[in-house]
Amino acid sequence: MNPFFLLFIGLPALEIFLMIEIGGKVGAFNTLALVFLTAIIGIYFAKMQGIQTLRSGMINLYQNKIPVYEILSGASIAFAALLLIIPGFFTDFLGFLLLIPFTRKILFKITLKRNSNLKFKENNKDIDGEIVDKKEDEL
Repeated sequence: MNPFFLLFIGLPALEIFLMIEIGGKVGAFNTLALVFLTAIIGIYFAKMQGIQTLRSGMINLYQNKIPVYEILSGASIAFAALLLIIPGFFTDFLGFLLLIPFTRKILFKITLKRNSNLKFKENNKDIDGEIVDKKEDEL
């Protein structure tokens, strides 16, 4: 199935379905309040996680380490904040999953394990060379 179809048709349809179902159980006003509440709480936690990730990255830079995990965490926190801004319960659920450090590490391990199994076919075209230091008399 086409991923664009799932993104632009399937996701809004799922969000509307969940809004109708939850609205039928708790009421329209409570559903609307819940959507705003999850967005506000999610953005607050995204800000806190972002600051914590930034501090951890700066510590790694001061120790002359490459902050790979922090870069990935920062990108996933930004994506989680975007998901939390979009109204809906499914996107909020995915956003909160990305905000929790434990689940973020699990998702990173799964993604990296899946991508490390890919075999890249490269044409090795190495060029051998030699550096000659030629000193001429300077006037």
